[in-house]
Amino acid sequence: MPVVVVANPKGGVGKSTLSTNVAGYFASRGHRVMLGDADRQQSSGLWLRLRSPLARPIQTWSVSPDLIARPPRDATHVVLDTPAGMHGWRSKDVLKVADKVLVPLQPSIFDIYATRAFLDELAESRHVDRLQVGIVGMRVDARTIAADKLHEFVDGLGLPVLGYLRDTQNYIHLAARGLSLFDVAASRVAKDVQQWQGICDWLDA
Repeated sequence: MPVVVVANPKGGVGKSTLSTNVAGYFASRGHRVMLGDADRQQSSGLWLRLRSPLARPIQTWSVSPDLIARPPRDATHVVLDTPAGMHGWRSKDVLKVADKVLVPLQPSIFDIYATRAFLDELAESRHVDRLQVGIVGMRVDARTIAADKLHEFVDGLGLPVLGYLRDTQNYIHLAARGLSLFDVAASRVAKDVQQWQGICDWLDA
């Protein structure tokens, strides 16, 4: 049972957007998916409550911000959305249950350096615990200088950039109905689904 943790100690970088769409992707593949939300804001939890009963089912994994235990075994794939400011023992507890960690990162110099210590921690854990770590550029055009700077920074850590997700209202409109890109006709969100290809390949590997 793979456990995918979406984490970045900086707030407002798109963790819930990434978490809910990863869960939606797994569900679209026919997996029994469980989505947990350790953030007190409960954005992913709200997304689940908004989700139509006609959509592919995603179960709730009830987790506490103060205690992250192994997920129940009645799911084949688990996604965990984590809070801003996660560090210390909380971070270590989360990494213990994770098989893969997705780090959403915006291409601003402030976001990059605010995340540096966490990325260093992940780079070390990756070797010790065989943890797979991938970076996703959020709200970024891959053709820009900002994207190049992000790539340059992350390459220096030896971590892969799995993809760049553009700033689009599609995520906002779908989230308001508890849906992901993978719950609607691909033709409606073709450009966005294309940007997810590298992320999906990594999730499936």
